[in-house]
Amino acid sequence: MRLFVLTGAGCSAESGTGTFRDKGGLWACFDPARLATPKAFARAPDDVHAFYNMRRRNVLEAHPNAAHYALARLGSELAKRGGSLFLCTQNVDDLHERAGAQQAVHMHGELLKARCVRCKATIHWEQDLNRQDVCPSCGAEGSLSPDVVWFGEMPLHLETIQNALNAADIFVAIGTSGSVYPAAGFAAAARERDIPTCELNMEPSDNSHLFTEAHYGPATEVVPAWVERILLAVEQ
Repeated sequence: MRLFVLTGAGCSAESGTGTFRDKGGLWACFDPARLATPKAFARAPDDVHAFYNMRRRNVLEAHPNAAHYALARLGSELAKRGGSLFLCTQNVDDLHERAGAQQAVHMHGELLKARCVRCKATIHWEQDLNRQDVCPSCGAEGSLSPDVVWFGEMPLHLETIQNALNAADIFVAIGTSGSVYPAAGFAAAARERDIPTCELNMEPSDNSHLFTEAHYGPATEVVPAWVERILLAVEQ
């Protein structure tokens, strides 16, 4: 069995990282045009750094929840049985990895990395970023930005993601809004290839009509239960 799992903010929300588009989410409290675009960083780098420093500290204080651990177990158990789990996440946290996932493809970047806008190097970075920081690769001062995909930028690893989706036996979306493209188009792409689709979410997403199976509730409850069902089916 080859599973393609896409996770969104809802998978990490119970770890305390919050969501983006729900009532009370980050984009309801902060203006993304002022804080999450290349133009915003060029115009007001101190404001952008302050916002992402806050989010980075939040991630460092968070802990993986039962959904992260269940997916890590799923990947390990499928590998033992000759299957595979392609774990693709829209999340910029490292909670999948801390839970034990062997690999997570971060299509929107990683908050615990910095990117040099001059030499394009990426560096593991857990402390606050500011304009006085020097890129350890090229020595440029003030060139480091959060290694995240901003509005108006192309997501990462799209060719790898598309190849994995084409080869999948099942496509599963966990904790996604179904409104952020290109990830929101994965379910339709799976349906076009007659790949069964499953949604695990707190409530129906914007594209919930594209899923042939759905289970709703907190991620810490529905994801572990779904993983148990999948592993039971693989054993039979």
